[in-house]
Amino acid sequence: MPIDPAYAHETLAALVRCNSINPAFGDGNTSEAVVADLVDRLLRAMGAEVTTCEFAPGRRSVVGRIPGTGGGRSLMLYGHLDTVSVEGMAAPFDPIVREGRMYGRGTYDMKGGVAACLAAAKLVAESPRLAGDLYVVGVADEETESRGVQQVLDSLRTDGAIVTEATELDLGVAHKGFCWIEVATEGRAAHGSRPEEGVDANLMMGRVLAAVAEHAAALQGGKSHPLVGAGSAHVGTIRGGTGPSIYAASCRIEIERRTLPGETPAQVLAEVQAMLDRLAGQDPAFRASCRLRLDRPSFEEDPGAELVTIVREAALEVRGRPSEVIGHSFWMDASLLKQAGIQTVVLGPAGAGAHADVEYVDLASVETLAEILARAARAYCQEQVK
Repeated sequence: MPIDPAYAHETLAALVRCNSINPAFGDGNTSEAVVADLVDRLLRAMGAEVTTCEFAPGRRSVVGRIPGTGGGRSLMLYGHLDTVSVEGMAAPFDPIVREGRMYGRGTYDMKGGVAACLAAAKLVAESPRLAGDLYVVGVADEETESRGVQQVLDSLRTDGAIVTEATELDLGVAHKGFCWIEVATEGRAAHGSRPEEGVDANLMMGRVLAAVAEHAAALQGGKSHPLVGAGSAHVGTIRGGTGPSIYAASCRIEIERRTLPGETPAQVLAEVQAMLDRLAGQDPAFRASCRLRLDRPSFEEDPGAELVTIVREAALEVRGRPSEVIGHSFWMDASLLKQAGIQTVVLGPAGAGAHADVEYVDLASVETLAEILARAARAYCQEQVK
């Protein structure tokens, strides 16, 4: 049985009409509740067993299960339900179709992937039962702290997972992680007319900024991963001082360090601490500290893993040509699934405009993705658990 293109398109349009802006990107009054309710209804309509969970009011994730006959491997089709802001967009929740593309917030990142998951699950539900369970998981909060997927993983483990973030129908088997590190320099406040009493924390931070620039250049010229490239570092924010006539008592920056597979938060924090120790050794008056504010792990799956092979073969059957094996510089929830012991691969539709004023997904690629997902599920879930 083929995928139903009309169902895939109509489902995507309905998803886009739902305002699911992550509250961190808006006025704090939005959530994933409306789109989660829609996914809940669509899953129930195809006969799936549905559960939901919330880590805060309205911050809802949905898990749909199409039970197998028993003994087969379980597979998760994953997508996130939240989007970033719509500032600058003319009609963010109006799914406009032009020249085979659907425009609107979330079409590419990543409601196109969610629609493909639902279309694939509907086909599986209408076909002879698989041996293993098929899950469709739509989570909240991927765009900030990934609290949704972490909550889902508290109670769900599957043998495999396909993350449907946009990949242009190529197979993602690696992506970078990141660490957010706060650095603080400490000075002494004084009136601007009394330099003998003041110590300028902002000028002190200037030395740190120069050191970060040197470190960033060294990373770019240093170790490189074959699929995701080199690590990087930049200063995302800086805050210091209280007024032009006052020596700044403190200054703070936030460094984002993009990490490669195999690099750990402890290593990254040690790099920054070594930088501060070196500056302190050059000037006994230098006072600075650092702390890890947030970290997210990198992701790497064996390109020869069984799930990757099954998805690659399904993609070849549907597309008639091989899909490339690629890596991504940006972070996604694939790393948390892999960290939970789930064999994971990333495969998503084609399009453009993630987090941009103009966002679209190629509708044919959503149909193709759904067909690949359904074929991969049939192959993977029919195999016995080893």
